[in-house]
Amino acid sequence: MKLFTTTLLLFICSFSFGQTYKSIVAEADALYKNKEYKKSVENYKQAFKLEQKSDIDFYNAGCSASLLGDKKLAFKWLNLALINGWSNVSHLKIDTDLTSLHSDKRWNNLVSDMQSVVDKREANYDKPLQAKLLTIFQDDQPIRLQYISAQKEFGHQSKQVDSLGRIMMHKDSANLIKVTEILDKYGWVGADKVGVQANQTLFLVIQHSDLKTQQKYLPMMKEAVKIGNANGSALALMEDRVALGEGKRQIYGSQIGYDKEKSKSYILPLDDPDNVDKRRAEVGLGLLADYVKRWEIIWNVEEYKRQLPELEQKRQK
Repeated sequence: MKLFTTTLLLFICSFSFGQTYKSIVAEADALYKNKEYKKSVENYKQAFKLEQKSDIDFYNAGCSASLLGDKKLAFKWLNLALINGWSNVSHLKIDTDLTSLHSDKRWNNLVSDMQSVVDKREANYDKPLQAKLLTIFQDDQPIRLQYISAQKEFGHQSKQVDSLGRIMMHKDSANLIKVTEILDKYGWVGADKVGVQANQTLFLVIQHSDLKTQQKYLPMMKEAVKIGNANGSALALMEDRVALGEGKRQIYGSQIGYDKEKSKSYILPLDDPDNVDKRRAEVGLGLLADYVKRWEIIWNVEEYKRQLPELEQKRQK
C-alpha cells in the first residue's frame, strides 16, 4: 500500500511540456490507484529524471513496480527510498503491494538494511512517547480514508458519510485531549525524538481541532518549524485554517469548500490569487492547479477572482 502525505493528488493526464516533478508524481499516484501500473511506472521514471530526493516517492514507485512485476526496478527504487531516508520497516513488512518480492533473495537484505538504519536512528528516541503518538496516528488516519472513500462512493450527503463523520468527530475529540497533553508537557517534539510519523501526528490532530485550540498551538508550531521540528508545508495548511476561522482569507489555497446546491467543490476565499503559487513554493507546496484537481476543480485565476465576491458571501451565510 502506497504511503501518502496529508494531501492526496488524484488525477490523470498525459505528459506535457513544462510539467513539474510534483505534477508528474501526482499522475503516477493516480495511475497506481487506477491499477494502471505500467503507466504509473513510466511516470515515476520521468519524474526521477527531474529529481531524486523524496523517500516517499521512491517507496511508492517501488510499490507500482512490484505490482507491475518488475522486481529489479522495485528493489532499485525501494533501496533508493532507504538511501533517501525512508525507514518504516514495519510498514514494509506488511505492505501487500510488495508481497511478490518476499520470495526474492533481495527481500531479506532490504529488510535487514532498513532495520539496521531504524535501530541506529531510534537509539535515542523516547520510545513510550513515540508509541503513544503512533497509536493516535492509527486511530486518526484510517477513519479519514474511509470517510473520503464513502464520499466518492455514496456522495457527500449520504447516510454512510454522516455515520462515518460522527465516528470521526468522536475519535478527534478523544485524540485531541491526548495530543494537547503531550504538547503542553513536551512541546512540539521533533522527528529526531519520536520519528517522522509520530511527529506528524501532532499536526494531523491539531489541524482538525476547534479554532481556539488551533490559535493556541499555532505559535508553538511556528517555532517548531524554525528549529526543524515541524514542516513548513504543514504550517501553511494550519495557517489557512486559522485565517478562515478568523473570518479572513486563506493564504495558500489549501482549504476546500463544498457547494451542496451545485454538488461541486470550490476553493475557499483566497487572498492575492495571482501570487498563490509563489507563496506555495516558498513553503514546499506544489502548484495550486495540481492540488485542486483532487476535487475536480480547474484552477483559473481570472475566473476565480471574478467569483471571489460570491464566495465571500457564501461563507458569511
